[in-house]
Formats: sequence, structure tokens, C-alpha cells
Amino acid sequence: MAFDYKKEYKEFYMPKNKPEIVDVPEMKFIAVRGKGDPNEEGGAYKASIGMLYGIAFTIKMSKKGTHKIDGYFDYVVPPLEGFWWQEGTFGVDYGRKEDFGWISVIRLPDFVTEEDYRWALEEAGRKKQQDFSKVEFWTICEGLCVQCMHIGAYDDEPATIAVMDAFLKENGYVNDFSKERMHHEIYLSDARRVAPGKLKTVIRHPIKKEAE
Repeated sequence: MAFDYKKEYKEFYMPKNKPEIVDVPEMKFIAVRGKGDPNEEGGAYKASIGMLYGIAFTIKMSKKGTHKIDGYFDYVVPPLEGFWWQEGTFGVDYGRKEDFGWISVIRLPDFVTEEDYRWALEEAGRKKQQDFSKVEFWTICEGLCVQCMHIGAYDDEPATIAVMDAFLKENGYVNDFSKERMHHEIYLSDARRVAPGKLKTVIRHPIKKEAE
């Protein structure tokens, strides 16, 4: 059976619908950076998703080709994730989507090296006759965070975030947003197939002890 990161690492992908603190280790991703409203038809955000999945599945299906990756095991491609920010804003303001900066990402298995990633860029570009040069190999260690499962429309996330903020206050923590530590979402549902009220999204925020 294929290795499924969501099932094997439930602490990072399947939190309860109440806030919890988690220490997130370093992980490898493929990533595309951009700016602007993610809902824009034909916009950069939607294009980034297509590029990420193109590379993700090229790596996953390498088992059927001539490029053999050391340590490869069969796995389910992890879910789409996004890191979000707005200049001059602590956290995010959902009323100003046009001002979003974002990094769209998909997690890579640990066995994937930068050399394998570069091969995938070349292979996907050759097969699909498409430019994948915006996709980068990215490593991040999020460290101490608070997270919660949000069930519902993306625009309703502020209600869940308010619960997270109250939890932090009660437990002696504060949000710790910076250019390196961002609002983070993990998309467990396909918005094209799931009703807005039933979407499952992990919301994760960087935190620190209040006295720090």
C-alpha cells in the first residue's frame, strides 16, 4: 500500500477542530511564489497549482521510467499547502485578497534530492512542453506552531483563527508572524468537488511564549 503522509503523520495533517500546539520539523517542498487574489480566473495562483502537480506527479511516476531515485518508495502525493502574508499586516486580512503574497507548495518525500527535483523540471517540461522554471526546491522548518482544523468556507476562517488566538492567550503564547514565519494552510479537500461548507483546511500559525 502506498505511503500516505496524511495518515502516517496525523499530528501535522489531521488535527482536531480545536486548537493544539505542535512542533513542526524541517520538511522539503516544491514551491511557487506569487502575489495577488487566489480567486482570480486564469491568475498566477491557479497557474501555480498546475505547475506544482505537474512536478509532483513527475517525481511520483519516476518509478516507471529510467530515472531511478535512491530510496524511492510508493506514496500518495501530499496535499496542496499555502503560506500567506500581506505587507504591513500582522497575520492576514481576508478583505484584501488582492494584496496577498503567497507560496504554494506540495511536500516532497525525504528521499527526493535537489538533483531529482532538477530532473523532474526538465522531464515535465519536455513531456508537457511547458515552462516549469517558477517551481523551486524549498526547505522550511516551521518550529513551534498552533494549528486547528477549519471546516467550512475559506472566507469563514477568521472565526477559527479567533478561537486559536483565544487559546494562545489562555496558555501564555502569542502569534509570531514575520517574513520567515507565515499564516499556513493545508488543503485537505478539493474545492472543485466539495461544497464550501464542508471544506477541510488545516490552519497553522507560528507562535512563541508570551514573555519572549
